[in-house]
Amino acid sequence: MDTIIKKTGMKLFSFFKSEIAIDLGTANTLIIQDNKVVVDEPSIVAIDRRNNEVIAVGRKAMQMHEKTHEHIKTIRPLKDGVIADFQAAEHMIQGLINMMDNRRKLFTHLKMVICIPSGITEVEKRAVFDSADRVDSKETYLIHEPMAAALGIGLDVEEPIGNMIIDIGGGTTEIAVIALSGIVCDQSIRIAGDEFTMDIINFMKRQHNILIGERTAEQIKINVGSALHDLDEPPEDYAVNGRDLMTGIPKQIKVSYGEIAHCLDKSISKIEEAILKALENTPPELASDIYTTGLYLTGGGALLRGLDKRIAQKTKLPVHVAEDPLRAVVRGTGIALKNTDRFSFLIDRKHI
Repeated sequence: MDTIIKKTGMKLFSFFKSEIAIDLGTANTLIIQDNKVVVDEPSIVAIDRRNNEVIAVGRKAMQMHEKTHEHIKTIRPLKDGVIADFQAAEHMIQGLINMMDNRRKLFTHLKMVICIPSGITEVEKRAVFDSADRVDSKETYLIHEPMAAALGIGLDVEEPIGNMIIDIGGGTTEIAVIALSGIVCDQSIRIAGDEFTMDIINFMKRQHNILIGERTAEQIKINVGSALHDLDEPPEDYAVNGRDLMTGIPKQIKVSYGEIAHCLDKSISKIEEAILKALENTPPELASDIYTTGLYLTGGGALLRGLDKRIAQKTKLPVHVAEDPLRAVVRGTGIALKNTDRFSFLIDRKHI
């Protein structure tokens, strides 16, 4: 009889237990449950200033961004890969988890693995743990983004073979050499997709006397963004709408990929410098492995036209762009979620 009760109890526990993996990104947040991406939304929340209530989260909030009146504010809770607005982050995480399924209300045991930048401080780690506690997570683990990216693109991180991962996200670029379930050396710089967006906004203001917002700059980056001045398959010029700084009247101009390559040049050069610095700090035996295996590019920045070729020219090493680079980190976080007992590199509250 006791055995039957125990088995029934275990079944009930597993039914009410939910396991989710979260890629808490500066630009986008992705959630995996049961090996499926169930949420893929911009990391933004819209709040009513009058009563501090959440109006929208994710894509709906992004549609309001830079178009709000005085009673509504849109907040991007993460800056440079870490939580900048604690309360807004909690609202956002809660809202995104609620998007998953109405059955979320039945969960009594929520287990989470959240990925974080490799250059994060102890205080910033605690902020992530505290945010997870507020959404009632009973078991929370953290994983460094380069490690999650390596798992996500199918590398065996436990082998004594060196692999270099370059994860270019929204807020940070994470560069790490991984071997034997650990990060041997790494560079984390706060130059990534958001910096590219600001470069484009400033270039349009300086070069064309036109004021544009973040969303328009993001579209320019997607449609004509380039790391090289000479592409084999150049995209067509892109029409940009904005406000003329001289007259204050809306106008449209066309920009080419060559102009965007010019305005992104300095930021990409800083990423190249960080890659070279990481290679300089790599132990010789692992450097020998990297010469053979090459460099792996993941994250949204990996989609920038010609970036792989430019890094290959600078380092004289083969550069591989991951398949579906935007989801490499969350896929790896999902793998870590299923193997929390096996992977020693996961951080839990006991190690803080």
